[in-house]
Amino acid sequence: MKIVVDRDKCEGLGMCESMAHEYFEVDDDDMLVIHDENPPEEDRKMVLAAVNSCPVLALTLEG
Repeated sequence: MKIVVDRDKCEGLGMCESMAHEYFEVDDDDMLVIHDENPPEEDRKMVLAAVNSCPVLALTLEG
């Protein structure tokens, strides 16, 4: 699976970070940093919850 961010939509609100800080971080410039865009299958549920928490629908999970 792969985490994909639409940087044109992302507002740096940090909902994803609060759900899965292991993978998502909003930096000091309010830019989203993805620590590992290819998380292991055992983290699918957590990553999917974080992706679905995005209020501006800037995140998708492929695969």
